[in-house]
Amino acid sequence: MTSEGIEVIEVQSKKDLNDFIKLPLSLYSKDPLFVPPLIHDMRERFSDKNPLFLHAEARYFLAKKDGKPCGRIVSIINHRHNEFHKEKAGFFGFFESVNDFAIASSLLNTVSEILRKEGMEIMRGPMNFSTNEECGLLIDGYTEPPLLMTPYNPSYYSNFMEKFGMRKARDLYAYIYDIPEQLPEKIHRVVDIAEKRGITVRAINKKKFNREMIIFREVYNSAWANNWGFIPLSEEETAYIANRLKTIVIPECTLIAEKNGEPVGFMGMLPDFNFVLKHMKGKINPITIIKAMYYSKKIKDLRLLLFGIKAEYRNKGVDALLLREGYRVIRGKYKRVEFSWILEDNIPVQRIVKMIGGRLYKKYRIYEKKL
Repeated sequence: MTSEGIEVIEVQSKKDLNDFIKLPLSLYSKDPLFVPPLIHDMRERFSDKNPLFLHAEARYFLAKKDGKPCGRIVSIINHRHNEFHKEKAGFFGFFESVNDFAIASSLLNTVSEILRKEGMEIMRGPMNFSTNEECGLLIDGYTEPPLLMTPYNPSYYSNFMEKFGMRKARDLYAYIYDIPEQLPEKIHRVVDIAEKRGITVRAINKKKFNREMIIFREVYNSAWANNWGFIPLSEEETAYIANRLKTIVIPECTLIAEKNGEPVGFMGMLPDFNFVLKHMKGKINPITIIKAMYYSKKIKDLRLLLFGIKAEYRNKGVDALLLREGYRVIRGKYKRVEFSWILEDNIPVQRIVKMIGGRLYKKYRIYEKKL
């Protein structure tokens, strides 16, 4: 596709894929908040090693102007999503563009035309690649650096979406929590209720990590089943995610709530490895490995990435019990926890985050457009 000297090509060669992956490094070269992902990891995500492609199709596109890469986008058809939600939705993701609407619209048009030809009735995104990964555009909170596995983008992206005719599908919230000396007394009162019901909490056993991830998948697929945009995790995807995160998981920050040995809730806090990635600049070599070892010991923020309770155990104090046990571990070791992301209409979770002192500090938006 060509327009106004802009060329949009489909990624076919290794060179094209390399340009596609490395585009953000040049686009954000002067942005002090940008955190470069590891190039090696990105190559794997865009390869057949990613189990997403067992049930989804993706095509990658690169925009060029005067022969120089200036934008990128991915078109995604996730058959598992469409089967689960009984709709014909196509997605776009990994969107990046210089501040030129002609380039952005060329990329978005390319995906919308593909999705329409494939019989999709709605275009939604950004999803990188699904709601089980990074999703949404940052629309509020540009002064704070992104934490691990959260989106980051310039403020002009939202203007591109609206100008292209896309509208809000859902907003996602991120809350920041400055870890205090003690939790509110109300949390302890609610915890007493859970403990009297026989609910217990334990840390995962990293020596049996794969088994623990099976438990996580069970809780996740049950607890999140009614959430907007949810897609059940497959066994292959769970193993893939576990392999990616195993090296940075802290067992005592990854907790399972149980009733008579049955898993009923799960909470996973991960150290903000973006603090390390910032210094690695996308590369893995002896120098960056030494830097990673050094800076990993200086991480002061956590991201509460996973927090779910099976429906039949909600409003029984399980959430408060998980939070208290997690708090006991992180107090004095870390300064802040980010709770993200939380759907804008997930009021129960927002209430408990606010109860312990969390404050809304970032918003992300998922857009959609009828095709």
